[in-house]
Amino acid sequence: MSLLGKGVLAIWNGIDPEMEGEFLKWHVHEHIPERVALPGFLRGRRYVALNGEPKFFNFYETSFASDLMSPAYREALNDPSEWTREVVRFFRDTSRTICNVAMTEGSGEGAFIETLRLQTRIEASGFRRRLVETVLNTVAQEYGVVGTHLLEGQAGQGTGETAEMRLRGGPDETAAWVVLVETVQADVIESLRKGLLSDGNLAAVGADPEVRRGTYVLQFSLAKSDLIGKAKRHRSFA
Repeated sequence: MSLLGKGVLAIWNGIDPEMEGEFLKWHVHEHIPERVALPGFLRGRRYVALNGEPKFFNFYETSFASDLMSPAYREALNDPSEWTREVVRFFRDTSRTICNVAMTEGSGEGAFIETLRLQTRIEASGFRRRLVETVLNTVAQEYGVVGTHLLEGQAGQGTGETAEMRLRGGPDETAAWVVLVETVQADVIESLRKGLLSDGNLAAVGADPEVRRGTYVLQFSLAKSDLIGKAKRHRSFA
């Protein structure tokens, strides 16, 4: 489906193998619910790699990118729980970027997602226009594609150094542009890689030659409405 808001926090991370089970529990039972409950946060999703690195990709949809720089969010980043402290220090190869949604189109939610991290040396508005008009609008109409999204990384925008960042060992990598393509089958992505989303096709609209790709499958999704519905059910039994 189309993304729910105008802001996205896009995160890729690995985790030490011995902590993977704990990471999965923490993410589902504490971290994603806590984040989605924050003002402006609308939905969080986590995926695991079929191919590509790091192993996990997750992103949060927010009303605006500014929600990812709010005092409430910064407070959460600087006051991690004991469980968060236990898990986050085992993160590896973290990439974390606050983004504006430059384009989003879709219907429903796909089980598979192709992530592309792009750079360009041409002017931003021209690259955005060429990528959307020449590539992504066509991708959105392809068989098996249910969502196509373009995110523009906000260089220099963020919450500065935080307690969680220090647990990860220092500043995270960031991305200039992110393309997300949701599909119903993994082989749809393989076809797109050979055609519309090939390195050559992306270079023709201004992308740098090095395209960082990963194909991921959905593990967990939680929307603000899920939290509200759960709270109402609990009250009804009180």
